[in-house]
Amino acid sequence: MNMFEHVSIIGDGAMGTVSAILLCEKNIGIRMWGYDAKQLKEIAEAGENIKFLPGYKLPEALVFEPDDARIMTGADLIVSAVPCQFMRGVWSRLKKNVSNDVFNGNVPIVSVAKGIENDTLLRPTQIIADILGDGIRCAALSGPTISDELVRKLPAVACAACQDEELAKQIQHTFNAPWLRVYTNTDIVGVELAGAMKNIIAIAAGIIDGIGAGNNAKAALLSRGLAEITRLGVACGARPETFAGLTGLGDLVTTCISPTGRNRSFGERIGKGQTIRQAQNATESVIEGITTCESVYKGLTAKYNVEMPITRAVYEVLFEDKPVQAAIADLMSRRLKAE
Repeated sequence: MNMFEHVSIIGDGAMGTVSAILLCEKNIGIRMWGYDAKQLKEIAEAGENIKFLPGYKLPEALVFEPDDARIMTGADLIVSAVPCQFMRGVWSRLKKNVSNDVFNGNVPIVSVAKGIENDTLLRPTQIIADILGDGIRCAALSGPTISDELVRKLPAVACAACQDEELAKQIQHTFNAPWLRVYTNTDIVGVELAGAMKNIIAIAAGIIDGIGAGNNAKAALLSRGLAEITRLGVACGARPETFAGLTGLGDLVTTCISPTGRNRSFGERIGKGQTIRQAQNATESVIEGITTCESVYKGLTAKYNVEMPITRAVYEVLFEDKPVQAAIADLMSRRLKAE
């Protein structure tokens, strides 16, 4: 199976940077683009991504390309590393420079974002297709992939998901490395939904850590959280086994236990008494679980009539100023039933 040889990365955040480092080490030609040309120049001059991944030198072979048109020229794979809620703006801006090869499906796009767009309830690959057209070949790369562990080359696994199994395999071989084992999955619906929804549960896990509720509570949260994620995913057309795999359970566990996970850390700050605004302002990174919670609770649960009590509790804390202890009390006092 051949690898892609010339890759353009759209986005200069943590996952875009990790992807660039990994692929450069495989002698793949990499160019990186950022929404803010000034920020991209600062990364290039510093030789590291000080804002999102400080302390790790970038490969000399990495090319920084601020020009909207040139970044699209000559690529045989495009990596979309833009946070979900900013994807529409970025890809709408770049659309006029996307080549006919992309529109004809000859140059695929793989998304490494996790989330659900608020207004449309679309997944990342659906957002790209909505902007560029149905002829676009899109895939997702997801899994338990904390960026600061990947950049240290700690062992990890990921999944290349696409309905086109051959494209998934090509992405698999492109990203596979001695420290990153990549699997394939044709259930892109389940992979993207699992990657998005686990961030909601991670916020709840952080809250539990913040208030010191203990390991019993956290274990219950993960298991029941996985149950409600799976319910909604299946209602949306995903396969239930996807949620028991590495992009479901695997990613959920990592996100809920990692001390550096953005969503868990955000929840922990809330549990320790910070306001929502204070907890958000404590990091430069996008907390995808906040917007995803709104999309899931206000949109998908109503659309598919699926009960998601943990998601509802997180929504009430984040958007309705419900006290954490009151939300927990409501969860614990729900009607008794069989598991």
